Amino acid sequence: QVQLIESGGGLVQAGDSLRLSCTASGHTFSRSSTAMGWFRQAPGKEREFVAGIRWSGSSAVYADFVKGRFTISSDNAKSMVYLRINSLKLEDTAVYYCAARWIPSETWTYWGQGTQVTVSP
Repeated sequence: QVQLIESGGGLVQAGDSLRLSCTASGHTFSRSSTAMGWFRQAPGKEREFVAGIRWSGSSAVYADFVKGRFTISSDNAKSMVYLRINSLKLEDTAVYYCAARWIPSETWTYWGQGTQVTVSP
């Protein structure tokens, strides 16, 4: 029913900025109680939550490690969710995943295939 496709990853240098995109299809997210989120998984580490947002553009939440460098946003007309990362650090290297869940459920039901972000010094 729901398909999520990420894009925008690649090889970047520390200090650069990057915007990841997630295209959602198969559901009317703009009129449903749906939350979208970004997760990341570094090699050898567990997948962790990065940021989340409702399709209305409100109630955005961030992980503590973000420290103001990450910004999540959505575009209902294009059914897309974005994650902007500023001042990329080496530790930001990971596969970034887009996810979706129903509200008030806390279980992330749908996942994209991920996009690789590699930060070089």
